[in-house]
Amino acid sequence: VAKCLCFYHTIVFKMAAGDYSGRPPSLHFSCPGPLGNGQPSNSGYSMPTSNGGPTGATGGVQGPARRPNPQSGPGGGESAGVAAGTQPTVQNSIQQASAQSAAARGASGATAASVPGTHSSRSSAPPAADVLVYREPVYNWQATKSTVKERFVLAVGSAVFDAMFNGGMATTSTEIDLPDVEPAAFLALLKFLYSDEVQIGPETVMTTLYTAKKYAVPALEAHCVEFLKKNLRADNAFMLLTQARLFDEPQLASLCLENIDKNTGDALAAEGFTDIDLDTLVAVLERDTLGVREVRLFVAAVRWAEAEAHRQQLQPTPENKRRVLAKALALIRFPLMTIEEFAAGPAQSSILTDSEVVSLFLHFTVNPKPRVEFIDRPRCCLRGKECSITRFGQVESRWGYSGTSDRIRFSVNRRIFVVGFGLYGSIHGPTDYQVNIQIIHTDSNTVLGQNDTGFSCDGSSNTFRVMFKEPVEILPNVNYTACATLKGPDSHYGTKGMRKVTHESSSTGTKTCFTFCYAAGNNNGTSVEDGQIPEVIFYT
Repeated sequence: VAKCLCFYHTIVFKMAAGDYSGRPPSLHFSCPGPLGNGQPSNSGYSMPTSNGGPTGATGGVQGPARRPNPQSGPGGGESAGVAAGTQPTVQNSIQQASAQSAAARGASGATAASVPGTHSSRSSAPPAADVLVYREPVYNWQATKSTVKERFVLAVGSAVFDAMFNGGMATTSTEIDLPDVEPAAFLALLKFLYSDEVQIGPETVMTTLYTAKKYAVPALEAHCVEFLKKNLRADNAFMLLTQARLFDEPQLASLCLENIDKNTGDALAAEGFTDIDLDTLVAVLERDTLGVREVRLFVAAVRWAEAEAHRQQLQPTPENKRRVLAKALALIRFPLMTIEEFAAGPAQSSILTDSEVVSLFLHFTVNPKPRVEFIDRPRCCLRGKECSITRFGQVESRWGYSGTSDRIRFSVNRRIFVVGFGLYGSIHGPTDYQVNIQIIHTDSNTVLGQNDTGFSCDGSSNTFRVMFKEPVEILPNVNYTACATLKGPDSHYGTKGMRKVTHESSSTGTKTCFTFCYAAGNNNGTSVEDGQIPEVIFYT
């Protein structure tokens, strides 16, 4: 039982003890007497009452001249008591000095009209002379009271309590139910309102945040959100993201998404991942910045679908998994997988239809590639600004193709991530090209990244972007070979090539130096001086 002095009257908060049998506990206000109108209200109208009023059977403040002792404890003579035989489960006695209460009441301006006789200690009905008073509503003025010196009572600390006690629709009941509020969370709210004490822990932070929002106490909300930010980790990022979206906390949601981007694999493996809702799953799968291979996203989505089917009391059949995944299935970028990854996993899952499997196999194996229903845009988990260098000083016409790769060898002075090339397009107007791009570790002849794709050009001498499925890490002072095998009509090509090209960051001044060399072997003719692959697109 938490006893809280409010406008010279005592409010006793009751929690029903015992087994709740699965339903949320209900908190009750037990009000020994009517509440005054000392503070300005968010409501336009109120029925003023006297500062006195009945004290009720459980005890209370006797008349307007009585002042509570701020040092009194729960058993002090100045505190309101609890009816004999009551067995409280939680007890917290908080009292305010009469001088503070008087100052709060005086500062707000008197709005009540009193008549002689309203101070009867046993009157059970409002005096006939009471009048209705209009007050200009000020929305949520309590939100500006961030310290205990400014919050003397519940109505000052919360717009919701102010409307409950002093508004035009204020209750006249001596007991008020507070549904859907956890006792520990409400106790934390009371402690904060009356003492500025922040009592938040991992087990109570979400229910406290809910309670702070429910009763419009933004200062406590901010403490809860800050606690969550400090305790954000990969293994709880999905759970916190769900709650951040539920409670409309965009800053917290953004931090959760950034954490998931940086630690996608660990976040997907966390136990709480399968507990998220469909909309949260969709919000994550829509992102271009997830740092994990697409096949792992598919495996994680199947795990989630199995858990969701169980929640919906469905058998985890392939048909039901597809049903519960709904729009999330279309956000998995199957074209970004290798043909081996697709064949070993999604193709055999029976979640995709036969026509979807066939079209994706055709996408992996034939040119020109058929159109597929799934997104083929690469995900890039890199931060910062995209950079590019151009190695030619001039553009000329007519560079032919016969199925042989254009190649150029290069090295850099610092670690970077190459995400794609800029290539020249047709000299004959708008045209579509099929192209395979690769980056090969020169010494070991290992393919580090590749994409078998296509691009459309408009007939101009501009370069056209062709991107890898995933960023390719390039280490300093190591030789790599950039390859592009084009299928299409004659194109523009570059001349007056440069052996060394330096990119300088406009924000940090950091220099990235590329050194180009001729790539011997099966080469369509590209060299340092002229040819294809004019542009390298990268992140530092």
